[in-house]
Amino acid sequence: MATLIFSVIGDDRPGLVSTLSAPVSAHGANWERSRFSRLAGKFAGIVLVTVPDEQLDALVEDLRALEAQDLHIALQLTDELHEQEWRQLRLELIGVDHPGIMAEITASLADRRVSIEDLSTDVREAPMGGGRLFEAQALLKAPLTMSTEALRSMLEDLADDLMVELILTPE
Repeated sequence: MATLIFSVIGDDRPGLVSTLSAPVSAHGANWERSRFSRLAGKFAGIVLVTVPDEQLDALVEDLRALEAQDLHIALQLTDELHEQEWRQLRLELIGVDHPGIMAEITASLADRRVSIEDLSTDVREAPMGGGRLFEAQALLKAPLTMSTEALRSMLEDLADDLMVELILTPE
């Protein structure tokens, strides 16, 4: 079995996920995981499928053919990572929106070899007309050799500098 990840971006329209799932099913592949979102009139997503080795080339060809329907498709073969053992943590962040929040947080995580497994962000109006709030929720993978308390302390110091509230909890 081969593991294939593909991403798609296109104008939002009914039936888009059905259009993507048809060739996956036609080639005996298994739709394992996916994330989709509508942003600014575009529909974007990423999908992980497993496919029998003998069907891989045909599936890739059929997915690439979807570009004729004004979809941008990127494909990548992958292997599951079985490096070291990891600890999962959940990060929640909220604060007044300003440029650089994600850049600072993600750079600090990367410097400590903490991986982002899942990330969702949004900007919304603050209650009582207090401007705009930036919110982020992330599932993180930290090496078991890293102290959760040390990571929490570093992130809390950074949160103070960025003037945001941050919560880090075990998953």
